[in-house]
Amino acid sequence: MRFVYTFFIYCFGLFLRFAALFNGKARQWVDGRRGLFENLGKELNQAAGEKKPVIWFHVSSLGEFEQGRPVLEAVRKRWPEKRIVLTFFSPSGYEVRKKYDQADFVGYLPLDTPANARRFMEIVRPEMVFFVKYDFWFNFLKTIHEDHIPLYFISALFRKNQYFFKWYGGWFRRYLGFVTHFFVQNTESENLLRSIGIMQVTLAGDTRFDRVFSIASQPNEMPLVDKFCAGKPVFIAGSSWEPDEAVFLPMLQHRVLKLKSIIAPHDTSPGRITSIREHLNMPAICYSELDDDNADQSDVLIIDSVGILSRLYRYATVAFIGGGFGSGIHNIQEPVTFGVPVLFGPNFHKFREARDLIESGGAFCINSAEDLEKKVMEITGNPEELERLSAICRNYVEFNRGATGKIMKFLG
Repeated sequence: MRFVYTFFIYCFGLFLRFAALFNGKARQWVDGRRGLFENLGKELNQAAGEKKPVIWFHVSSLGEFEQGRPVLEAVRKRWPEKRIVLTFFSPSGYEVRKKYDQADFVGYLPLDTPANARRFMEIVRPEMVFFVKYDFWFNFLKTIHEDHIPLYFISALFRKNQYFFKWYGGWFRRYLGFVTHFFVQNTESENLLRSIGIMQVTLAGDTRFDRVFSIASQPNEMPLVDKFCAGKPVFIAGSSWEPDEAVFLPMLQHRVLKLKSIIAPHDTSPGRITSIREHLNMPAICYSELDDDNADQSDVLIIDSVGILSRLYRYATVAFIGGGFGSGIHNIQEPVTFGVPVLFGPNFHKFREARDLIESGGAFCINSAEDLEKKVMEITGNPEELERLSAICRNYVEFNRGATGKIMKFLG
């Protein structure tokens, strides 16, 4: 089975090299891995007397980085004498955080072949490894296990429809046994692992709650955005896709609600930004164009850069989270930590926090443009109701904080 898996990994690598001829993200994936081992060696293979122990963190993309960041920074604080290597699988994470100053080396994860895994481990020689959520690369797992290095999964999440829990999942289940300990987000994940004999598991919760609380606790004011908002109610559409935009753009075009609106699409490429402006068909300004002279001249702000959405939510009165009319909603914890009620489309059931907040009344499922406009009007037009919903959201984050502390206590 390992041969079959590795064969598909090689095929995947060949496909990306071909796709790089036409696709910019695939090109970043390929180009970013050129010279990776040489750069690692140059950075880490110092003179024997100067070598420091290494701790390796791996994340898939930007969301998983933010999820694992509280633990990484807690590790950095507890063991400042150790070096930290941070790897990404996706360009969308690496390109945003490649200059992250809490890691000594930031780079890509090599393609998961046996040779690459062995070479990477021989260069890095970590004394401890952390993977975030569910980025399983089985040749790396095997090599880490063979080298007797502790491997921890943090904020791990499992669902019963995953291949680990199918009749044909024996090979994959065996590799879960190579993990030293799983820190899982919920009881479902804990029970699923225990049902297949994986007992090295702790219900710690989701470290992203610690991260979003930290963001909300920092000043991080944005004067130009503050001037744009001008003290009015603010509607934010975060991480939106085209099906989401088909729902909220009509509300903005009606101009019935006296709102300022911020649109932060998941894809901020020039083509997508142009498409949004064309479909909006009303005056709007892009974040890259914002200055003191024009900040208060428009009711719609389009975010054409990445990495700032979590800071923008502090300005929101109500937030619409993208993905619910597609493959699944994006992160709702970032707005909720600011006490912002959240709205999203019907594809939310995989996400515990969405289900929890719908049950408690801090979030709402929207099925149409009419539903959205009605609900936004209800929330923004009733200060007492808005305050009640905000308290529900803030209390939810407060209740769920603490996963990082549980993990660090386990590590000793």
